[in-house]
Amino acid sequence: MKFVYLVEHSYEVGEDGAYDEIKFIGVYSTREKAEQVVEKYKKLPGFRDYLEGFHIGKHEIDKDNWNEGFIKWAEANEAE
Repeated sequence: MKFVYLVEHSYEVGEDGAYDEIKFIGVYSTREKAEQVVEKYKKLPGFRDYLEGFHIGKHEIDKDNWNEGFIKWAEANEAE
């Protein structure tokens, strides 16, 4: 297995969608399994109200996905 499929669900909350509410659902060995899980979750309370919020990401095993530092939200807002 060289890749895995990460399933997440998110939707905007707060005033004017100020931030995202993100839920990590699981990691699956095939895209098909990930899609089956999404179909199951689409019927559950809460999730069924935000059907567009599901995301399946394909990730290579043993590979970095973030290669640099980061700044805080406050620092990003100061730059505006």
